[in-house]
Order: sequence, then C-alpha cells, then structure tokens
Amino acid sequence: MKKLFLWSAIIILSLGLLQAQEPLNIIAIGAHPDDCDFKFGGTAALFAKMGHNVKFLSLTSGDAGHQSQGGGALANRRRGEAKEAGKRLGIVEYETLDNHDAELLPTLEVRHQVIRAIRNWNADIVLGLRTNDYHPDHRNAGKVVQDAAYMVIVPNVCPDTPPLEKNPVFLYMQDRFKKPYPFSPDIVVAIDDVIEEKIDALDAHESQMYEWGPWTNGRSQDLVPTGKEERRAWLSERIKRRSGIISLDRKASLEKWYGAGAATVVEYVEAFEIAEYGYQPNDEEIRKFFPMLKTIRP
Repeated sequence: MKKLFLWSAIIILSLGLLQAQEPLNIIAIGAHPDDCDFKFGGTAALFAKMGHNVKFLSLTSGDAGHQSQGGGALANRRRGEAKEAGKRLGIVEYETLDNHDAELLPTLEVRHQVIRAIRNWNADIVLGLRTNDYHPDHRNAGKVVQDAAYMVIVPNVCPDTPPLEKNPVFLYMQDRFKKPYPFSPDIVVAIDDVIEEKIDALDAHESQMYEWGPWTNGRSQDLVPTGKEERRAWLSERIKRRSGIISLDRKASLEKWYGAGAATVVEYVEAFEIAEYGYQPNDEEIRKFFPMLKTIRP
C-alpha cells in the first residue's frame, strides 16, 4: 500500500509539473508596427526565452508613419521591419493588418478581426493600449480590444472561429498619460536581462527610430548618426533612459513582485495594468501568468 501511495503521489506531482510547464499563449495588440515593441518588447523576450508563445499584432499597416514615404511601399517596408523585430525578440509571430494608418476606427469589422486573432491564438493573456492617448489610432486600438474582451467567449459572435473556453487576462501596456486617470502599474517586470534584445528589436524599425521619430520630435535627421553601430548606441541611450524611469508607484509594485530591495538593483522595467475586463487573477495566479516574477536579492 505504501508503494502504491508513493507512486500515486509521484504521478500526481509529475502531472502537476507538466501542467505548470505548459506554454502560455500571449498576444499583444497595438495600432502600429513598433507599438508593442516599445511597451512590451522586454517582457515578450522573457516569455519567449521561457518557451511561451508570443504574438504581436498591429491593427494598421503603418502606411502613413513617415515624412517622405507612404502608401503600399511604406507598408511593405514596415511589415518587413516588424518581422525582423519579431525574430530579434524570439517571438513566434508578428502580424500587421492592412487597415490604414491614421484612419483606424473601432468598427465592427475591426472588432471581429481582433476577436478572431485572440481566438486563433487561444490566448491566455491579451495586452492592449489604454483609450486615453495622444494618437487616435492608439485610442481606437484600445477601444476595440476592450470591446472584444467579453465577445471572445460568445459562440454566436464570429461563429466561423470557435470561441475561447475561458476568458483571458486582459492587460493594458504602460503609458504616461494622466487624464482621465493615470496608468496603474499593477504588474512591473524587470527586463535588465533582455534590455539589449528590446533595443535590437526597436533598431529593426529603422523607418521609425531613425527617420520618422526624430522628424516628428522636431529634430533634424542630421542629428541621428549614420553608422550602424553609432545609430544603435544612440537608440540604446534613449531606450534605456525611457525604460529606466522607475517612479514611486512602479518601485512599490516592483518590490511587491520581486521582494524588498529589488528596486535598488533593477535598472529597467516594463509595467502593466490589469483591465477590469476579462479574467480577474489573484496574486498567486499573476505569478503563474508571469513566471519571471521571482525574488531578487539586493
């Protein structure tokens, strides 16, 4: 009887370990190619290194985001940049849809595109943008993900694509906007180990990092280095400065998940807010959804 009990315990433990190691399916949805890279690139690389399935989805082709190029030629260029960025992050897929940049609306058609994408990915975690943002495409991308949050489990909505059996966890990716309410860093992930992968991914978006971005910020492209290594170093300084801003609320959340003193050793982070839509995880479940949240000793 003792042997039978022992083997039963071993089998149960083994099944539990297999279940715990089952890959998560994560989909991050932005308005443009590079949105997800900026806000989720480091955490995506961590998930990928741990064997989980990550997809980035851009709801537009990005065909308006340049000062001297546009249309199909720019869309094709940005699609290629996105695919290269995905390779550098190690994620499974980076898809860009054909909706026009700067014209995205939260229509029923776009909502159905999002519902089908979430279902086809069998998503455990869905990341989107908040609906308060400077860019109308960002606001509308956030709205359409919110509108899809419940519908992904409704069988009679998009009946050509089987509904999910469970509602995913929906998260907002970080932003700096304060009105009507500021972003809440419910989950903060340390990305020191993958900050270079994040920079490499953004470096792949050459049209944005070295051309369009500097132009929109009123900077002459002449200020951007021309050499490949020099350009990446220029971008690296910018991204590290942006990822290294750890406010008091981010520090508190970081130490909640990584332990007291973690903020004294962690340099770079990404933060996420748990949406009121979709599955509502408790703290223990969040650690299962984010298995990289481990204690860091100062």
